[in-house]
Amino acid sequence: MSKRVYEVYALRYATHPSRRAFENFMFPDPHDKGPMPLDFFVWAIKGPDCVFVIDTGFDEETAVRRQRTYLQSPIEMLQHIDIDAQDVTDVVITHMHYDHAGNMRAFPNARFHIQQDEMAYCTGRCMGYEVLRRPFAARDVQVAINCLFEGRMVMHKGRSELADGIVLQQVGGHTKGLQVVAVRTARGQVVLASDAAHYWSNLRRRSPYPMMVDVDDMLDAYATVEALADGPSHIIPGHDPKVLEVFPSLIGNHNIALLHFSPIASDGVNAKLFPVVGTG
Repeated sequence: MSKRVYEVYALRYATHPSRRAFENFMFPDPHDKGPMPLDFFVWAIKGPDCVFVIDTGFDEETAVRRQRTYLQSPIEMLQHIDIDAQDVTDVVITHMHYDHAGNMRAFPNARFHIQQDEMAYCTGRCMGYEVLRRPFAARDVQVAINCLFEGRMVMHKGRSELADGIVLQQVGGHTKGLQVVAVRTARGQVVLASDAAHYWSNLRRRSPYPMMVDVDDMLDAYATVEALADGPSHIIPGHDPKVLEVFPSLIGNHNIALLHFSPIASDGVNAKLFPVVGTG
């Protein structure tokens, strides 16, 4: 039986340096008003004969409009790990928020893997509420619909195997159809949690990031992510700048982290970032 393992990369393409700590938790410490920057990532999975891109990021015009600091196009960053967007055949969209689904047109030959509930959510009645549609971009949803009618949208429901050693798991919470990606690597099963946990601290404190549609699903997602991962350091949050501190970087590019390698941080830092937490 095949036990294929993969390389997994986190590519930081933008940041929001002025974010403050109390803005990132549903149950914040009222005394904690210090800075807590929020980074933006896309991810890539490379196997011996296959490539999967996880999310597509946003473009520079969106960065200006939403007042984010743009570092480099994520499409250009993929070239640093020898991935050409034109050649990519499979892209996973964890959810349809603007920072995860903004460059779909850059992958003209790809199929897009998304949860059925996510497409229903971003085209349904919930988008009548401004607070819920705020993190979506109408043009991204329109592109996704075009891909559907072109036969390039693969709908998933719940849990499914994308390839040997790669599993998609719907968790919801942050959006109706948020999905995480579990990947077998040489160091064990890594979970790309995307926005199931923006920061390791959200998971550790059981205090969700305040943008969500279902609080109970968001909390349940923490237990699901922990069950899928082979350990606390195998959970990769969606927006935590510490990812680039904890994992080794690609030689010559400190904005690309090698998630299939073991953490390089000291035991003391690991204990702080990855404490054992209950799932009840």
